[in-house]
Order: sequence, then structure tokens, then C-alpha cells
Amino acid sequence: MLCVAIAYSITYASVCPCHSGKSTLACSLGRELHSRGKLSYVLDGDNLRHGLNKNLGFSPEDRTENIRRVGEVAKLFADAGLICIASLISPYRKDRDACRAMLPDGNFIEVFMNMPLEVCEGRDPKGLYKLARAGKIKGFTGIDDPYEPPLNCEIEIQQKDGVCPTPNEMAGQVASYLGEKGFLQEQ
Repeated sequence: MLCVAIAYSITYASVCPCHSGKSTLACSLGRELHSRGKLSYVLDGDNLRHGLNKNLGFSPEDRTENIRRVGEVAKLFADAGLICIASLISPYRKDRDACRAMLPDGNFIEVFMNMPLEVCEGRDPKGLYKLARAGKIKGFTGIDDPYEPPLNCEIEIQQKDGVCPTPNEMAGQVASYLGEKGFLQEQ
């Protein structure tokens, strides 16, 4: 049973939620695991909001319910023997901790995508940051809604000397951690 949560964790003077590389990392990690013969499934927050969670908004209560539902689905995948990769904006520590509590100790791997706000805004093809800064979108994580950074994430991914790691480098970092912890051994 394993869930890799790629939660964009934010300290808001220097980090942002959207376009941090969560989905890119999730897909790259999924391909890396496949190449090693491991079954995995990516639960992407954007995709889930078009189906399972389409009735939820972005209020604190709806964000909590969104994360709870994804945690329950991730647990089902993990129970079935897949490595579940959940890629979400999960702004509240208590929600991430609740998902962690659903799995046996050591089977929830939190990946902190610690990217500067400027990087995220530069990757924003929909112009969401601009709209949030103009006050047209309310409750936007990192602009007018808080993010509670993780206290004990297993992996932190950040720029090195002002350069973002490539998707393959990020996936390699996570896969190395999984290998060191014995999750990639033959069953």
C-alpha cells in the first residue's frame, strides 16, 4: 500500500500552488514507475474536479472535502496494490495529515513542490494569477488564501541555483526515495 502525494506546499512569500510542476512530476513519475514494471495511477486534482469532485468549489470546507475524497480513492488504489500518485493543491496541513492517517505508517509520501511564486506565475497559461491579483478570483491559494507548508514532508523539490529541475530529475528524485524505502522491490 503506497500513496505518493505531490502536494504543492507553499510558504507564500516564495512559493505558489498552480503551475508548480505537480502534474508534470506525477506523469513523469508514473512513466518512470511503469518502466520499472510497477503499476501506478495518477490522481490529478484538475481532472478530479471535472468528475468526482465537480460539485465542489474552493471554499475551505470544499477544499477539505476534495482532499478527503481523493484520499479515500488513493487508499483504494493503494489497497489494490498500485502506487497511487496524487497531484493536488492541498493548502491545509490538517487535510494532508488526515490522508496520511488513512494509510499505514510510512506509506504516505508527501512531496513538497517548493517553487518560487514568480516561476508559477510565469507558467500560468490561463492567467489565473493575474485574475486573482486583480480581485476577480477570490480564495486563490497563495494570493488571498493561505497555504500551510508541511512540517515533515518526505521529499522537497526546489530550484537549484535558480534553475528548476527537469521532469525526469524530479521523477528520479522521488523514485530514488521509493527505492531506498523498499517500495520498488519485486513482490
